[in-house]
Amino acid sequence: MRGSGKLAAGALAGVLLAGAPAGTAAAAGDPVRAAVGHLVAEGGFPGAVAWVRNGEAVSRFGAGYANRVTREAAGPHHRFRTASNTKAFVATVVLRLAGEGALSLDDPIERRLPGVVRGPGYEPEKITLRMLLNHTSGVHDPLDPHFFDPYLVEGNRAYVYPPSEVIRRSLLDSPSFSPGTDVEYSNTGYLLLGKVIEQVTRNDVREEIQRRILDPLGLDRTYFPLRSPFLRGPHLHGYDLSGQEMTVFSPSYDWTAGAMISTVDDLATFHRALLAGRLLKPAQQAELERLVPSGEFGAYGAGVETIDLPCPGGPKTVWGNTGAGPGFYSVSMSTEDGSKQIVLALNVYDLAKDVAHEAPLPSSPLPAIAAALC
Repeated sequence: MRGSGKLAAGALAGVLLAGAPAGTAAAAGDPVRAAVGHLVAEGGFPGAVAWVRNGEAVSRFGAGYANRVTREAAGPHHRFRTASNTKAFVATVVLRLAGEGALSLDDPIERRLPGVVRGPGYEPEKITLRMLLNHTSGVHDPLDPHFFDPYLVEGNRAYVYPPSEVIRRSLLDSPSFSPGTDVEYSNTGYLLLGKVIEQVTRNDVREEIQRRILDPLGLDRTYFPLRSPFLRGPHLHGYDLSGQEMTVFSPSYDWTAGAMISTVDDLATFHRALLAGRLLKPAQQAELERLVPSGEFGAYGAGVETIDLPCPGGPKTVWGNTGAGPGFYSVSMSTEDGSKQIVLALNVYDLAKDVAHEAPLPSSPLPAIAAALC
């Protein structure tokens, strides 16, 4: 989940692009390594981990600290919260179920989850699974400004929000718009898709992701926690802008919108396989890549997004995901032709600033992204 869920693709791209002109990553030697190092030395991030591919040549490295207190060096073996990168895994399962004939993307949510979407102005018979996938359903996230108070005000980082409660609180207010008439990022839409997967398969959504994606791709450092606020094994520690540690934080509210934990290597392997068409049949791959424009900077597909990256020779469209949540920000992007790719994990994201509609990052990671993909 992108923090409070208030940052849509266009808005999040704006955070990524703000204040960092194209070409600023150019430097002698390795420009990507230099740009990542700058994010730590001058950009306000305690640590950064990067995985970079140009053709078949791959480099992976860290800069700064995984833990500010112990001064443990950040490295590519460290796990981090992937936040909204989770959505691509969930969308892949939904699309594979469509390819198997177990569901249709034209199915209304009322058919798959009868009686669940109920609230003032909602028309569940008109909200399709495709709309949930590409954020055109009108289902918004909880509008209560105190939604995150258990974590941020009361200090109970282990507080559990069951997904059904998040959905219920989201539906207390009228929809953002009529189904299919506009686009607005919705974490709640992906919670509903998680419920659909479990309804169709009669299985835990985490087991479906494990069986269909993690095991076949050998992603043995990636996992999907349900309630535990701790990260397993070596991991980055996450912080807010004041330096307060945010590492221990219940993933319960995020669930299928953003609870997964991974490494840069695993996330790179997954996105390369997905965008290369190795995980989906052609018809479902086309659905993955069917874009709905969102804002000035990008568009949504089914669980993936595009960003128009400013490059010295002109804008370049890149594909993948961005993810932001308490303490962590990540970017996993590839060029359209798949020849270049970067996964970058950073350990500052200020959820309270996000909730207050203020800048949640200390600086823009754009120079590193541009150095890798332009």
